[in-house]
Amino acid sequence: MDWDIVIGIETHVQLRTNSKQFSGASTAYGSEPNSQACLVSLAYPGVLPVLNKEAVNCAIRFGLATDAEIASRSIFARKNYFYPDLPKGYQISQFELPIVNHGKLSISINGKEKEVRILRAHLEEDAGKSLHGIVQGKTGIDLNRAGTPLLEIVTEPDMSSADEAVTYAKKLHELVQWIGICDGNMQEGSFRCDVNVSVKKKGDTKLGTRREIKNLNSFRFIKQAIDYEVNWQIERLEDGEKIDQATILFNPETGETRAMRSKEEANDYRYFPDPDLLPLEVTANMIDKIKLSMPELPASVAERFEKNLGLSSYDASELTANREVTNYFNNVLQFECSPKITANWILGVIFSQLKEKDISISLCPISPAQLAKLIQRIEDQTISNNAAKKVFDALWQKPNTEIDLLIDELGLRQISDSGAIDQLVEEVINANINMVNEFKSGKEKAFNALVGQVMKASKGKANPTQVSEILKKKLTI
Repeated sequence: MDWDIVIGIETHVQLRTNSKQFSGASTAYGSEPNSQACLVSLAYPGVLPVLNKEAVNCAIRFGLATDAEIASRSIFARKNYFYPDLPKGYQISQFELPIVNHGKLSISINGKEKEVRILRAHLEEDAGKSLHGIVQGKTGIDLNRAGTPLLEIVTEPDMSSADEAVTYAKKLHELVQWIGICDGNMQEGSFRCDVNVSVKKKGDTKLGTRREIKNLNSFRFIKQAIDYEVNWQIERLEDGEKIDQATILFNPETGETRAMRSKEEANDYRYFPDPDLLPLEVTANMIDKIKLSMPELPASVAERFEKNLGLSSYDASELTANREVTNYFNNVLQFECSPKITANWILGVIFSQLKEKDISISLCPISPAQLAKLIQRIEDQTISNNAAKKVFDALWQKPNTEIDLLIDELGLRQISDSGAIDQLVEEVINANINMVNEFKSGKEKAFNALVGQVMKASKGKANPTQVSEILKKKLTI
C-alpha cells in the first residue's frame, strides 16, 4: 500500500455503580422512560452535583490496571453544547486535568506484541437519549441515562489497521470487565467506541485529516466502519480531493459511513472549571487501599498458566480473556483434573455449545464439578473421549443427572477387562486373515483397520489402548 493508516480510539465505559455520577438516582437498565431522571438529571434550578465515590474508585482501578499515572488532583469542567437530551446545556467532564494519564495496553497481532498508549482516561456523565418514532412525526427524550457515570478512555493514534483496532477494543473490553468496573454489555450501551481514522502517504511525518466515527457498539461494526472509511479517504485523496474533518456515523445496513456534522475542536465547547465541584483529591492511601483489592491481571494469570500448568500460549490467552471463564477453569482444576484436558474441553466442546446457544459461561448448565467428574471418567478409562462427548450432550439436556448413572443409561461404560478384549481380538484375527497378512508384510494401515474391527465388535466400548496393546502382542508372536 502507498498509504499509512492512523487510528485512535475513544471508548466510553459505563461504570458499574448503583447510582449516577453526581446524584443518587438509579443506573438500572431498562426502566420506563424518565423514571430515573431526578432533579439533578433534569437540571432543576438550585440543585448541586455530588461526586460518586465509587466512580472515582473505578477510575483508579483502571489506572492501576494499565500502569498509568493517577493524578493526585484533577478538575471537573463544563463542556458546553446544546442538544435536546442535555437539559443543563452542558456536560460535566474532565478536560485539562483528568484523573488518569499515560497508561498502556499490550495487544497481540499475528503473534507479535504491540503496545497501545493510553493518553488519558477521564470521568464524565452520560447524556440522555432521543427516541424517534414513538409518536408519529415526533421525537421523545428519555433522560434515564442522563448523569450515568462514564470513564472515557482515549488512546494515542497508535493503531494502523482495522484488525489492530478491533484487537485493542476487545482487550480493553475484557480488561474493564475483569477488574469489575463495567459489565461490558455493548447492546445496552455500556461499552461504546468512537474511532478516529486518517490516512497519509507512506512515510509522511504529518498526519492526515481525521474523521471520527461515533458510537460503535460492536466489534464487527468497528472493523466494517474502519475498512470502509479508509477506502473512502484513500479514493478521495487519489482523486485529488481533500478530506474535511468531521464527525461521522456508520450505517450497519449499508456498510457505509456518512458525515453527521463538522468536527468540533475543544474551544468550540468553551470548557471551564465547574464552579459547583471542588477539585478531586486522590491520596496515596486511597490508591494503596484499592491496590490491595485488585485481582491478578489477565496477562499475569496467563503467564502463570503457561509456566505452572504447561498450557500453550494460545490456550492460556483464551482462558484468561474472560474472568468467568478463568474462574470456571480454576474450579474444575480443584478436582485435580489434567489442566490440558480441561482446557481442551472448555475451549472446544463447551465454547462450541455456548456459541451455539449464544450464552455466557455463567449460564452454562454443566457445573465445574460435573465437568471435572466427566474428565475423571476419561482419565480412569471408564469411558472413551468419544463416549464422553455423548455423555456431555446428554448432560447438557439433563444437567442435574449424576454422571455415572448417565454413563450406564447410555451404555457407554468402557470394556477394560483384558480377558474380554483378548477374546474379541482373537475373533477379529481369525475373521480377517488377509488384513493380518497385510500387516505382517509391512502395511501399517492394516493394523489400524484391525483395531477398528475390534472396536466395532465391542460396539465402541473396548478400551482402545488395551485393544492396540493386545492386538500388537498377538500379531508379533
